[in-house]
Amino acid sequence: MSQHESLRLHVPEPTARPGQHTDFSYLHVSAAGALRRPPVDTSPADTADLTDGLIRVLDDEGRAVGPWAPHLDTALLKRGLVAMMKTRIFDARMLIAQRQKKISFYMQCLGEEAIAVAHALALQPGDMCFPTYRQQGLLLVRDDIPLTEMICQLLSNERDPMKGRQLPVMYSYQRAGFFTISGNLATQFIQAVGWGMASAIKGDTKIASGWIGDGATAEADFHTALTFAHVYRAPVILNVVNNQWAISSFQAIAGGEQTTFAQRGVGCGIASLRVDGNDFLAVYAASQWAAERARSNLGPTLIEWISYRAGAHSTSDDPSRYRPADDWEHFPLGDPIARLKAHLVLLGEWSDEQHAATQKALEAEVIAAQKEAERYGSLADGHLASAAAMFEDVYKDMPAHLVEQRQQMLGGV
Repeated sequence: MSQHESLRLHVPEPTARPGQHTDFSYLHVSAAGALRRPPVDTSPADTADLTDGLIRVLDDEGRAVGPWAPHLDTALLKRGLVAMMKTRIFDARMLIAQRQKKISFYMQCLGEEAIAVAHALALQPGDMCFPTYRQQGLLLVRDDIPLTEMICQLLSNERDPMKGRQLPVMYSYQRAGFFTISGNLATQFIQAVGWGMASAIKGDTKIASGWIGDGATAEADFHTALTFAHVYRAPVILNVVNNQWAISSFQAIAGGEQTTFAQRGVGCGIASLRVDGNDFLAVYAASQWAAERARSNLGPTLIEWISYRAGAHSTSDDPSRYRPADDWEHFPLGDPIARLKAHLVLLGEWSDEQHAATQKALEAEVIAAQKEAERYGSLADGHLASAAAMFEDVYKDMPAHLVEQRQQMLGGV
């Protein structure tokens, strides 16, 4: 008879159940300013100690401390704060529009605004982002992307640039360096590596930035992307947004309870960082470090951004079934907007009055853009793209048999 214990399959469990708050001790939150900042040309192995702690700049009082503190002018800080506020207001309005059946589907980035906004400000024109569906801040921080145009895509109306062919939140903006979002998990990671390789082959100076969620690290494309990025030293930033929850699964399901996702990058020979994603200054500093490394032909960087998905995964999700409604309030890294606001107030560059006035102005801006977009229709009142649009944008020159089919559908001869 065997003396061995029978085998058991390990099934990770969340650290919280409905009615019970998450135990966030697994985050290993370092004190602000505690972790060193290595030179940009450091070896991947030399970043191993930066994958277990947490790179932070803003302390509890709102001061910028430590070697990662970037020297940013107040104009850029204010721009970042306003963009984060705008993103949160935009999300709230679009969520209401979905509940009014004007939009089929929506996904918020509530609590994660700093990651996309600060990262975008650290990149340069021409760089290409390969985002997931929670990086709308990459677009909302820009001045050249009209809110009305974005909302028309959400409403799937006659002015929808995607002509109703894409889920509402899956934007596509080539002119903004925003690659078409894919609903298939992890595809954007390997695409970002390939785009970065192509840029290097052409002798260009543009870099790529790919995005993935913690749950999608379980996909094969994640590991394939790391292999290609390492072997070819692709000029790419590989962003893993660890917001603790997939649609109903805790991040431990993807292996987050055994090791950090950043440590997987070092294991593949890629410089890696683990960063407080709710700290605007830390996000900017780490993004700038990784961008400089990529642009200097020093190879890729994997960054694990620690944040918390405060809202539902999407409008199809009910998070109350798997976590307490106020769990976000217990998250130790706080609210990214409140933290940057506190920093600017400490500098004497912001006030509660300014904040309230800005909030009011941004709400009016978003409401006006929504009203303008709804003039062109919504799912609730029609004015959708013609069904004939299905024949368009497939071939450069439409073949004769498709021309005939299109005419038949339109009632022609």
